[in-house]
Amino acid sequence: MTGTVNPDRAEWDVVVIGTGPAGETAALYATRFSGLDAVMIEPELVGGECPFWACVPSKALLAPEHLLSAGRDLGGVRELLADRHLDVEGVLRRRDALVDHYDDTGFVGTALSWGVDVIRGKGRVTGEKTVEVNGRTIRARHAVVVATGSVPYCPDNPGLAEARPWFSRDVTAVREVPRRLLIVGGGLVACESATWLRALGAVQITMVERSDRLLPSQEPFAGVAVADSLRASGVDVRLRESVERVSREIVTDAGAGLVHGGPAVVLLAGGEELVVDEILVAAGRRPASTAAGLPERFTVDEHLNVDGHPWLYAVGDVSGESYLTHIGKYQGRVAGEVIAARATGAALDETPFNRHTDRIRAGSVAQVIFTDPEVGVAGLTEAAALARGHDVETVETDLSQVYGGRVQRDHYRGRAKLVVDRRTDTLLGATFVGTNIAELTHSATVAVTAGVPVRALWHAIGSFPTLSEVWSYLLEALDTQRMAWTSRS
Repeated sequence: MTGTVNPDRAEWDVVVIGTGPAGETAALYATRFSGLDAVMIEPELVGGECPFWACVPSKALLAPEHLLSAGRDLGGVRELLADRHLDVEGVLRRRDALVDHYDDTGFVGTALSWGVDVIRGKGRVTGEKTVEVNGRTIRARHAVVVATGSVPYCPDNPGLAEARPWFSRDVTAVREVPRRLLIVGGGLVACESATWLRALGAVQITMVERSDRLLPSQEPFAGVAVADSLRASGVDVRLRESVERVSREIVTDAGAGLVHGGPAVVLLAGGEELVVDEILVAAGRRPASTAAGLPERFTVDEHLNVDGHPWLYAVGDVSGESYLTHIGKYQGRVAGEVIAARATGAALDETPFNRHTDRIRAGSVAQVIFTDPEVGVAGLTEAAALARGHDVETVETDLSQVYGGRVQRDHYRGRAKLVVDRRTDTLLGATFVGTNIAELTHSATVAVTAGVPVRALWHAIGSFPTLSEVWSYLLEALDTQRMAWTSRS
């Protein structure tokens, strides 16, 4: 069974607006075993933001710097790399190859091979099970899924929008590295972008962040570690600072990844004036809901239904639940399976680990920030756990003592923290900071999602010498901490 591009049809069982990982997963799970048919609607590149403009190109740009940084801190290798820099053109060529040179032929072919049709155009929900695209109306027999993602947020500082600053697409598609750059924001995009742009040759990078630390939604020590590393590389990190206004005399439509005009003059709230070649706005994202015919604000239930409408679903960034690709795919699977089950009359099992129920609100979300050092988070931070009313117990340890880190770098730096629910003695969250800690997050995610008792974690023995041995260090520190409390009482 194969699909068709721009078919001359007016009705499908399932209509999906958006073809990113969340949308394509919803289409696949709704159709593959149910006998339903589906169409996906996309105005840009089929495949969405992640493979072309976000996760894939950003990690492609970061990987060479991570390798070079580790080599410079490893005896026997640093002598070869001490005065070496990245081959910028080589890095950009590799990035282009990984994003298929911004050609979505492969993604279109995959959808068609599933039997899913593709319409190129901008879709909008106009009524119950009704979508308008390219001036025509199509209907869904069973469900409409909105998976239109999110868009960057631009603060309303005078002159900022008019200066045509860079956003996330520009910085991942970088073609021309700005010599002088201002980054507005201190979250994931800001910190990762500063890392690779500095490595690619940006001479002067200034970051301004309103809060008192970078990565403000993570554990405080994570933001401190990243700020220290960026400063050591030459980035000027300004905390408790913001932009007052911007002026740029020459503004051009140069295209993604190219400098958008002449120098920009930026007045900071603290009174200092900067002259930069480009401004990167990395101040967060907002769901792209209204353009798709949804309200600016809405809620989804555990089955990803919008405001109680059993035929309408929102998955991925547009749901407002999370801005992570892997969570969007998870939600797409849930929505797709729910659609298939409802269409075929199958029961929706309501057990705690039901595949048809979105459990993200339980706090088991994992995320990796690929700065240098990396930051890996699973579940809740201490602050988030306290905000949810948990009786919290925490423990931290220094990763530099773990042989899995010491064999990787001569001066390994890192830290790990567990957040435990004192009442149930189960893990609520974990944060790891250090080189190559990304893969540690999934073990923590499993423990958080499954509600594994801390006493059971003792029997999940990490391999030596790997970074996973940190679990033993954390549990030993937790035992010592508890024994100290017991002796005092």
